[in-house]
Amino acid sequence: MKGFKDFIMRGNLVEIAVGLIIATSFATVVATFTAVIMALIAKVLGSNPDFSAFKPGGIPVGAFITAVVAFLILAAVVYFGVVKPYTAMRERFVANEEETTDESVELLREIRDSLRAGRA
Repeated sequence: MKGFKDFIMRGNLVEIAVGLIIATSFATVVATFTAVIMALIAKVLGSNPDFSAFKPGGIPVGAFITAVVAFLILAAVVYFGVVKPYTAMRERFVANEEETTDESVELLREIRDSLRAGRA
């Protein structure tokens, strides 16, 4: 039982579980937002943006076109709502940490070199 307890209490397992829960909730938000965008497109075009009945040459490509439009909306929401802000925040805060790390490493190298020179 101790091994199972250690497995369950690992930090990364808890982080993955939280991430999955948040992702599931976010998927609902994005799906709803996609429906809103599709409704706006319907208002602009004057018809429902459902291409399911579109069959040029008897080939049913309409459902595929509808899925592609929905995917592009979803990708735009994820990119502009999550990826771009996350990248900007990461560059802003992680850049400062990397600079201090580089200075610390350089200082440690100087100390190491001084110690080596003192021994020789």
